[in-house]
Amino acid sequence: MTIYTAKIIFTAAGPPLPHGTVTVDGERIVAVEPHGVGAPDVDLGDVAIIPGLVNAHTHLDLSGARGLIPPTDPEHFTDWLMGVIEYRKGRTTEETQFDIAAGLEECLSTGATLIGDIAVDGGSWSCVANTKSRANIYYEFIGMSDESSNRSYFKLLHWLNDCNESKTIRAMVSPHAVYSVRGSLIRSLARSNQGIAIHLAESPAELQFVEHQSGPFIKFLKNVGIVDPEGIAESIEWVLWRTRQSPSALLVHCNYLSGDTEIWPNQSIVYCPRTHAAFKHPRHPFAEFQARGVNVALGTDSLASNPDLDLFEEARFVYHNRKDVSSETILKMATINGAKALGFDADCGSLEPGKSADFVVMPLGKDCRDPYEMLFNAPPCGRRTLFRGEWRDRA
Repeated sequence: MTIYTAKIIFTAAGPPLPHGTVTVDGERIVAVEPHGVGAPDVDLGDVAIIPGLVNAHTHLDLSGARGLIPPTDPEHFTDWLMGVIEYRKGRTTEETQFDIAAGLEECLSTGATLIGDIAVDGGSWSCVANTKSRANIYYEFIGMSDESSNRSYFKLLHWLNDCNESKTIRAMVSPHAVYSVRGSLIRSLARSNQGIAIHLAESPAELQFVEHQSGPFIKFLKNVGIVDPEGIAESIEWVLWRTRQSPSALLVHCNYLSGDTEIWPNQSIVYCPRTHAAFKHPRHPFAEFQARGVNVALGTDSLASNPDLDLFEEARFVYHNRKDVSSETILKMATINGAKALGFDADCGSLEPGKSADFVVMPLGKDCRDPYEMLFNAPPCGRRTLFRGEWRDRA
């Protein structure tokens, strides 16, 4: 049993605790207490302790694309998509596995202890399963024609059969988007026992395609060999209605989802702040959803649209750019909200007795009255991560 203390403890379950303590027994937290209750064994110094960070959405297999596919403006989103497709075509299996390992190392070295990764053919499973992390691996399902849908579906079944799930890693499925998966398959996958993730309302062109069967996605689909897309989802609302049947559903991006859209209890929105800004999308409506009780988590998306895979930098971006959102809420978006979105909130995401001993030791910024200001103005280096009660020097 070890009792840790630091200048400030942020539990994501209550107010900050100046010079509080976290008691760890084995891989579990057994107590979180204010200053003076117990004598610490380890004083970590003038730093903060926060829960392990949760990157609820990323694509590790695009980690070699840093700086190679610059984000466009919203009206030319399909041009960026073509760039991603061409990039993937040019990577060998070995190169993609190298990219996955490098991206995973970047996530974990910056404090992530839980990841939601969408991977082509579920290709990140073996790499992630052998690291000190929790994860949901989402098999990226693409299939607009009957032939491609059937082929992808049988590959998915084989992948699910081969996955050896454990208490730290789970197999999920991701019908990629309404423009790349038939509506009937979205319905079928939502009825399965797997949690799902779907990119939704990401661009104006997507809404134009679903609502009017027109716009840039018509040309895009022809360019990738789909001359006459059939069976597309009836509407964004139809997708939301169908995915309410899934054990859990990540609604990724939702940049153009109206703030009064009905979201179901099993659904969480994943907001990727710096990717959203890179594409110059209008102000994201996540705060409107939060005001209605919708769970909103943070993700980094991929290095095809983001400068790095540091989840805390996403939270810092929100802190400096969305003054309408409280600091406490932002920290929760980076921790417990992500754990809830990925179905791990009973085990991690906050510092509470009974939960896994997952926390990040963070440097602090200049002294001031507001502990959150000190946290979000911290220098970007000098972090250490405890995962299941053990220090994680490397991924």
